[in-house]
Amino acid sequence: MRDPAHDILFQPIQIGPVTAKNRFYQVPHCTGMGWRRPSALAAMRGIKAEGGWGVVNTEYCSIHPSSDNEGHANATLWGKEDIDAHRLMTEAVHEHGALAGVELWVGGGMTVNLASRMPALGLRNRPQTDSSAFHPGQTRRIDKQDIRNIRKWHRDAALRALEAGFDIVYVYATHGYLLSDFLNADTNTRSDEYGGSLQNRVRLVAEIIEDTKDAVGDRAAVATRFTVDLEDPETYDAFSLLSGLPDLWDLTVHDYGVEMGASRFVKEAALANSVARAKTLTDKPVVAVGRYSSPDTMARVIRDGTQDLIGAARPSIADPFLPEKIAQGRSDDIRECIGCNICYAQDSLGVPIRCTQNPTMGEEWRLGWHPEKTGQSDRPEKVLVVGGGPAGLEAARVLGARGHSVILAEANRQLGGRVTRESRLPGLSEWARVRDWRIGQIAKLDNIAVYPESRMRVDDVIALEVDHVLIATGARWASDAIGRHSDFGFEPADPNMIVNAETVLDGTHIGAQSVVIYDDDHYYMGSVLALELRGRGHDVTLVTPAGRACAWGAHTSEQMQSNAALINAGVKIVTNQQVAGVGNGQVRLCCVFSGQTDMIACDGVIPLTRRLPVTDLYSDLADRQTPKMKSLLRIGDADAASTIAAAVYSGYRAAMDLGRNIDPAQTHGRREHPTLLR
Repeated sequence: MRDPAHDILFQPIQIGPVTAKNRFYQVPHCTGMGWRRPSALAAMRGIKAEGGWGVVNTEYCSIHPSSDNEGHANATLWGKEDIDAHRLMTEAVHEHGALAGVELWVGGGMTVNLASRMPALGLRNRPQTDSSAFHPGQTRRIDKQDIRNIRKWHRDAALRALEAGFDIVYVYATHGYLLSDFLNADTNTRSDEYGGSLQNRVRLVAEIIEDTKDAVGDRAAVATRFTVDLEDPETYDAFSLLSGLPDLWDLTVHDYGVEMGASRFVKEAALANSVARAKTLTDKPVVAVGRYSSPDTMARVIRDGTQDLIGAARPSIADPFLPEKIAQGRSDDIRECIGCNICYAQDSLGVPIRCTQNPTMGEEWRLGWHPEKTGQSDRPEKVLVVGGGPAGLEAARVLGARGHSVILAEANRQLGGRVTRESRLPGLSEWARVRDWRIGQIAKLDNIAVYPESRMRVDDVIALEVDHVLIATGARWASDAIGRHSDFGFEPADPNMIVNAETVLDGTHIGAQSVVIYDDDHYYMGSVLALELRGRGHDVTLVTPAGRACAWGAHTSEQMQSNAALINAGVKIVTNQQVAGVGNGQVRLCCVFSGQTDMIACDGVIPLTRRLPVTDLYSDLADRQTPKMKSLLRIGDADAASTIAAAVYSGYRAAMDLGRNIDPAQTHGRREHPTLLR
């Protein structure tokens, strides 16, 4: 039964000419699907609507080939093919009584149009302003005719949006794209009616809002995505000039590292204060994100007038059925977002998004997976899962849900494996949700028996006479320094100076006072271990062959904050250097460009270069597999060390595929092929 305190979340709300059935609003977010994978996109968004979201939006959707961000699979609304593709999504969303929204997008100086090869249109003749890219070429400074064209293109796209079945049409005026450049006095250096005073700088946004409202009439609402920020008072002046124009405000702040911040640095409801001030300046509904996962917090921000709808991107990815679970009084079943941003990373890599918590995300069409429905096995069997880390927990959970009789054996007292150990490190406490949610779900299934402190040996496994064995024994950091940049590791390699990373993860005291972390992993581990050791009082130098620490963190939107945290903590960062040798109280560095060498004095070196799967039990069982044992499979890090998201996915996939004859080309290799035009 639903908690009455949460009733406010289920009140309908009028948005211009349309009505949202509740206050759960999936804001526009990227998917890595876009125009390339319309069926996958429709299936994923449809699942959100099925899960109870009252509004489900697209990602940024280009209005014209002059806004082309190829490399990212964004949406487009350029012609009939796009209309047909979007209709797949709107029909899937409408099927469950939700509204469908589209975020129309004008790229401006953030793009260079690599695919369309049209000149990008910007406020100045200037290189691409997306600091994550260094493409040659510049934008063309727009003139009055360009402005007239942009207004027409936006209006035409709004009409196509109606034809595709959308109920909400966006004017996108933030995140550094063209319309937000007009608002910014630093970037808008025009001297005509579109530049200079604030009234002039908001003019184009106002005109496009009015154009869009005129185009859609009473058939759709008009939303505007906009920045307000307590650290920039003028944003509220601009907001006041526009406050009555759209039917809905989707508000954010200047710092994308706050809006989309990893949980290492940004917690729930981080935008609330900035949004609350804007809410007092308009009588139109306001939505904003804040990585909301607590129903109590959601209800509070609506009740206290901070905003009218709960905006969500990442929480709707981690649990598409979050609204439904709150409605049914099942808040303890919510699969809470951990803020790792693995979802965000995939779009920038040009592949469908994935999620650490929700392994079905992005696989709704390709594999037919559903976040809440595993289906029942045609032939329930007895399965042993060895290892209670992320892969083992997920495999056991799904196998149990599918009706198998499951034994989960974990060598340690506490379940969770690497999740338990890593969540103790600075900033990673929310990652424990991966463990805790699965333990909670397993506890509800009486066909899963969990045995902690049960280190399995070959004879133990054989004695159980199970039908299937899944080995989820994880992986451990190596000490040999073989990795991306070395085929043979350190030379020389003084074993008395090398400290294995597992020592730090175990919480064990390290005798070395001055420590070098050699980070050839390039994700979060080097940064958090450095902060952990600084917290223990060690002097720490982080050496990396990359140009910046936490290089892969550029994809998860945590690289900048990671480097700032290291600098503020007093960690010395040495980039573009490979650690070549360790001995005599120092490390020998080798420049990745020139080969020139240098020396750093230290007491100990922690190599973060590779992890080795723990496969002893698997190998022994492979040699003694009995006729009773139908299958023996490694999963997660025991198969191939990777991210926690990959481990969870591996566990889910193994459980779903158990006992089936799978053709990878027909299942995991399934792709969308566009119709070939003759």
